[in-house]
Amino acid sequence: MTTLFVSDLHLEPERPDISCQFMDFLSGEAREAETLYVLGDLFEAWIGDDDPEPDRHRIMRAVHDLSDSGVACFFMAGNRDFLTGDVFRARTGFKILQDPTVVDLYGERVLLSHGDSLCTDDVQYQRFRRMVRDPLWQQNFLGQSIEHRSAMVSQARDASRAHTAGKSAEIMDVNKGAADIAMRAHRVGILVHGHTHRPAVHSFVLDGRPATRIVLGDWYEQGSMLRWRTGQEYELVSLPR
Repeated sequence: MTTLFVSDLHLEPERPDISCQFMDFLSGEAREAETLYVLGDLFEAWIGDDDPEPDRHRIMRAVHDLSDSGVACFFMAGNRDFLTGDVFRARTGFKILQDPTVVDLYGERVLLSHGDSLCTDDVQYQRFRRMVRDPLWQQNFLGQSIEHRSAMVSQARDASRAHTAGKSAEIMDVNKGAADIAMRAHRVGILVHGHTHRPAVHSFVLDGRPATRIVLGDWYEQGSMLRWRTGQEYELVSLPR
């Protein structure tokens, strides 16, 4: 049996190459898996379940087809698509996970997260994250017209680019202490997350025991996937485009 993990695809109409690769993935290797986890930022931006963009609906139908084929599909929202709601869930067939969540992978307790909540050195981003995750802020945002929301998201993306350009990579990376605290709190030895776009397998010692932090890659230039098989055999794989 095989479980697959992906994150940070950032699908958008302007990048059909990414969408095509993901569609091929859904109709290919994902069909042979037992479970698929998408750990956030499936879309570059999600402005609400009433977004009429046809490319997003095409992706949702493809995920639903995968779910209908018998593959268990799970979704955890990221910092780009945290406004996904009940309509998104129904149209994709995703089972929605809270961030963070502990899952059992063939006898191993594993902590899953998108990863942005662990980037605690970036104080400015954490303030922004708390603001946009507030239910009142979300209610006000979703009450705006599609056009107004699109404009707001475009402005936010420009601000984000300016924000990241002026900060060191270390500040925007996961804080090791925050990751350790999360793993201790959930009593796990393995953490899987995305967000930082730095695919790697980090092995270390936590409280005297071996521990692992697996970071999923983005799909900007190629795909990235964690393949986990029965028997605790896993590998972080690049998928050439």
